[in-house]
Amino acid sequence: MMASIAQNENHWVVKGDILMDSANSLLLGSKNLNLADVAVIDFTHVGEVDTSAVSLMLVWKRRAVAENKQIRFENMPKGLSSLVALYDVTALIS
Repeated sequence: MMASIAQNENHWVVKGDILMDSANSLLLGSKNLNLADVAVIDFTHVGEVDTSAVSLMLVWKRRAVAENKQIRFENMPKGLSSLVALYDVTALIS
């Protein structure tokens, strides 16, 4: 499934697979979205993931810190949660 990202109020909704070949388009798409004071990135509609998904989360977290905003990641697929734990970055994205 082709990856996409859209804004719904303070939520960013990510859809599709987050893989090496789609991560850059998601990153570019997110640059045009507003980051709310307390933003939520929703992964409910995400299918397959690889390590590029973790990289995206770290980039989004870094943006939130730079803009003095809070960010929360919700409904991560099991594979993404496992990668976050494997790379020991849970504290960085919390």
